[in-house]
Amino acid sequence: MIMISRSPARSFPSLAVLPSERVPAIHCPALNSVFPPVRHASVLSATGFVFLLLTWQPAVAAAGPAVEGGSESRSRRIDFIRDVSPVLSKAGCNGGKCHGSFQGRGGFRLSLFGFDPAADHEAITAHARGRRVSLTAPDASLLLQKPLGEVPHGGGRRFGRDDALYQTLRQWIAQGAGKPADAALTVSSIVVEPAAIVVAAEQSQSLKVTATWSDGVVQDVTRLTVYESRDESRVEVSPAGSVLALRPGRSAVTVSFMGQVSAVTVTSPYAEEAVPFDFVPQNFVDGLVAKEWRAVGLVPAPLCDDATFVRRVYLDLIGTLPTPVEVRGFVASTETGKRVALIDSLLGRQEYVDHWAHKWADLLRVHRRYVGDKGLWSFWGWVQNVVRENWPVDRVARELITARGSLFSNGATAYYFTDTKPDDLAETTAQLFLGVRLQCARCHHHPYEVWSQEDYYGLASFFTRLELKDNGDNARFGGAKLLRPVAQVQKDRRIAMDVPPALFGKAAETEGVDDVRVQLADWITSPDNAFFTRSFVNRYWSYLMGRGLVEPVDDFRATNPPTHPELLDALNADFVAHGLDVKHLLRTICNSRVYQLESVVAPQRDQDGTFYTHRRFSRLSAAVLLDAVDQVCGTHETFPGMPAGTRAQQLPDPQIPSYFLDAFGRSVRSSPCECATSESPDLAQALHLINSVNLNGKISAPDGRLAAALKSDRSDAEIVTELYLTALAREPRPQELEIAIRLVSESDSREAGFEDLTWTLLNSTAFLFNH
Repeated sequence: MIMISRSPARSFPSLAVLPSERVPAIHCPALNSVFPPVRHASVLSATGFVFLLLTWQPAVAAAGPAVEGGSESRSRRIDFIRDVSPVLSKAGCNGGKCHGSFQGRGGFRLSLFGFDPAADHEAITAHARGRRVSLTAPDASLLLQKPLGEVPHGGGRRFGRDDALYQTLRQWIAQGAGKPADAALTVSSIVVEPAAIVVAAEQSQSLKVTATWSDGVVQDVTRLTVYESRDESRVEVSPAGSVLALRPGRSAVTVSFMGQVSAVTVTSPYAEEAVPFDFVPQNFVDGLVAKEWRAVGLVPAPLCDDATFVRRVYLDLIGTLPTPVEVRGFVASTETGKRVALIDSLLGRQEYVDHWAHKWADLLRVHRRYVGDKGLWSFWGWVQNVVRENWPVDRVARELITARGSLFSNGATAYYFTDTKPDDLAETTAQLFLGVRLQCARCHHHPYEVWSQEDYYGLASFFTRLELKDNGDNARFGGAKLLRPVAQVQKDRRIAMDVPPALFGKAAETEGVDDVRVQLADWITSPDNAFFTRSFVNRYWSYLMGRGLVEPVDDFRATNPPTHPELLDALNADFVAHGLDVKHLLRTICNSRVYQLESVVAPQRDQDGTFYTHRRFSRLSAAVLLDAVDQVCGTHETFPGMPAGTRAQQLPDPQIPSYFLDAFGRSVRSSPCECATSESPDLAQALHLINSVNLNGKISAPDGRLAAALKSDRSDAEIVTELYLTALAREPRPQELEIAIRLVSESDSREAGFEDLTWTLLNSTAFLFNH
């Protein structure tokens, strides 16, 4: 029995009021749209109300898999999870910029990307006094009127009445806005075809996306999938999945549907056919990169000369400029394997330890604000020892993850002073050792990856059985890390206390286990873990080549594919085969012809260096640049509290003041992200180089290089040559030498002329950048 008001126009606008006696049928389109067709009805009158006794014809369920549009979709029940949630995602309703944001929009909040269908159904049908849907008059539903643009809507018009998205939503409302038939229904996987596209510029190709649901249903979801171009200046993608290449190059299109994501690499060749070029591979790196050049019609730059190579490899491997004697000796050598020998010699120098320990100190955030003065030197000494002894990266990861004991006797325990909360430790561990950014999964399912909150807090749970205990030296920084049961130390309700730690769906063994972190370290460093070694290979490749095979280098995910997957796989396999030896990896890259290509200031093709046809210019990091300035000027920067002669790359932490280092973007070590260190030029840096009292003081220092040269009996040409060799690792070209000598001769004094020349060299692109 259904009870309605005696004023039927308010409840059912299309209800025809019939006499109060038994009738064979009732004319009620609104009811027939909600329920199966009415076969028989009785109308009973009562004071103030009309009672309808209805009998319905049996309903026939639509069979077969879900399909979009057409008569079949109109004849079956619309499911909230299978049909409505994808529509809300496709229309952008549950995106982070709309109702999917944590505070919602206009009082209406949905779960981000539809990851909580039950909450979304309640928000749509029950919140706001149920006014968002009208079961009796679907067309009057705000859920339809707003995206149609028929009433004011901050998100604008999202679809039209002829759109399949609108038809699905209207049909769902007309059928009663039912709850999900299976609350546990999810998408198990998606398949995108083709997985990679090669298409000429200004040509297009369509994608097809097929989803497999957890109940076995396979569905073509091409028009319900959300597409996004990684580089809109290179590739466009339509809402229907048509990919258009705008110009030659390589990019990717992100594909996402109901929590499953993928990416399609889009390559547009620079020429229709391979262009011949002379290139003799030195190792497997060269062969794989040259294969890509031929595939896209590119020609590499020639090999760089010896002077360029010696400066490049010194800065890359030891963060130091070669001396004039070293440059002359290398260039003059006629040994066929001199480049190989030079690389080997640099890997054994103390400057190698300083340079790479400084890089790792940035990533590990070696800083006294976390561990105090005494703990700082313990941690810094540990990092230096790791580089000096060339520990395999799996040992480094294991020692940090499982660190325990006193901070002062085991510097690795500082890892747990830098981050003290389980969720922070989970994020740092994933980013450092897996190259995965899990931060999004702290609050919701990762929008561009398959990581869920369960994965996030499963990883965090490995760090809940730790306690920081003071050993008596200092209440803040003198403690040790000891293990205790979860129930005694767990304080985060989001991390279950009564279940074992879990990592990506696999629970750890806790019965009789002293330290579950050992199992975490085993999983992270396992040869079967595709993330661990690839993340290190990618980092070191980026350090030497100016950009990673995956960019950003610590953001591995399905929607951020490598530009050269074969090369990444080959480098990774070689790295693993050689025991995760970092020096071997560096040696392999530096010995490749690809590394030794000439730099190009303004390339006409491959401008962003995606295909590595030339050496990219990269600005020297803050510490390397300051050391280089001192080397050219023959001076030593004075750092408060540090011994005389300390170089910038030997500083243990950024607490030691230096305006130069701050201006040029040294890391403040507040994040494990590579982006914490800035190498982008800006106005402050330019002004410092132009007007700095400190820099001018170094140039004119009475005990500096220039002062010593002027006191000698060397000619102007000899002094100019030495300055060029020191700053640029090459002799001046004839025209440069002529201009420099004229500059000195026309200056107010010989001293002023050479100071101006030195200032010019220090402000040149050739000095400030490695190339």
